Amino acid sequence: MKFTLNRAALVAAASAIAFAAPAHAAENKVEPYVGVQAGHHDAGTDVAVGGAIRDSGAIFGVFAGVDVPVSGNLFVGAEGNYNIGTGAIDSEYGINARLGVKTGFGKVYVRGGYQEVNFDLAHVLAPLPVPAGADDTDGDYIVGIGTDINLGKESNVALRLNLDTIAFDSTRATVGVAVKF
Repeated sequence: MKFTLNRAALVAAASAIAFAAPAHAAENKVEPYVGVQAGHHDAGTDVAVGGAIRDSGAIFGVFAGVDVPVSGNLFVGAEGNYNIGTGAIDSEYGINARLGVKTGFGKVYVRGGYQEVNFDLAHVLAPLPVPAGADDTDGDYIVGIGTDINLGKESNVALRLNLDTIAFDSTRATVGVAVKF
């Protein structure tokens, strides 16, 4: 069974996270953040078309989320993302939950959620023509690991490194900068 998300619903959820959390940050110790990221997404098909495997591309995007302390250094969070791409990836967007620990240098976490990918079938299939009515989107669960490394002891800016997979079929590595509020 294929699960699809409405883009408007996803944007609304990510916006709610990004804009509602700052209002309660002081009293609930909620930590909202926004950021930019870049990376590489390999769709993992390994199918050669026209003599070359054309299933990956660079991605560039934004993310917004919120982390909430649970107990001691343990936190839970929610995050939304949107990326545009090159090569095989036109765009992608998703939402995920985070579970992690605060460390002396920042945070380490695991995450899981849903990611929808819009492929550039003309790039993937070149030099073959794109079949009429071909579906160029696919989505599934995403799981991954990551770390946010604070850029200074009292800084609200962090370097972010993530390694994810969508349904254990693809590999997605990103690096970014997050600003915490």
